[in-house]
Amino acid sequence: MGRIRNAVDRAKYAAVGAAVGAAVGGLWSRNAASTGGALGGLAGATLSELKSGAGGVFADGNEDEADGDETDETVEADAAA
Repeated sequence: MGRIRNAVDRAKYAAVGAAVGAAVGGLWSRNAASTGGALGGLAGATLSELKSGAGGVFADGNEDEADGDETDETVEADAAA
């Protein structure tokens, strides 16, 4: 996925989290609605990052090396059989 697509997905989850948090906080008071919206937005953005997996912010870029090793082993196993 592209960087723009990841940013849009993160924003979507953050917006939904903020809306849910504000709605739940709004049951108590206006201040709780504000706090709930902020915490819900943070939770939504965090959920989006966790959902994106290794392609997220902390990807190290060495995924190609690991994939190459796996395919070599598979080819050797097929040749031996």
